[in-house]
Amino acid sequence: LTILVLIVESHWTDNPNKLYLENFENNTRCISGDEYEITSECHPCSAFEIASKSIDVCAHARYKEVVKCKSGEAITRSCDRVAWLEERAFWKFEVFMFLVALTSCISVYWRENVLRQRIIRKVAKQLRASV
Repeated sequence: LTILVLIVESHWTDNPNKLYLENFENNTRCISGDEYEITSECHPCSAFEIASKSIDVCAHARYKEVVKCKSGEAITRSCDRVAWLEERAFWKFEVFMFLVALTSCISVYWRENVLRQRIIRKVAKQLRASV
């Protein structure tokens, strides 16, 4: 099973079709590779920006960041998924899995007690019948 999982994961990571696009538009880069400063961290585009395509970056990628070039020009460019959103989704998943595991443990413990009580009653009934 582990080998199968490794094969599937390696297929997904080697896939050239990236699900999330990196900075790919020529008009969203500073001229001739100038240094830049990120003024607004990567965050999701609003539903309006995506639907209206008012910002070209939001039409292609769902995340944007604002960059200020050395020349003073402010540029909006696409970026990969937002780190804090990914972390939040991860912790939601972890909490959900913990609750599923806890529920499973409680139900197994409860079921063991029910079966144990049934066996005790059955043995007691057999002992009463044999005396």
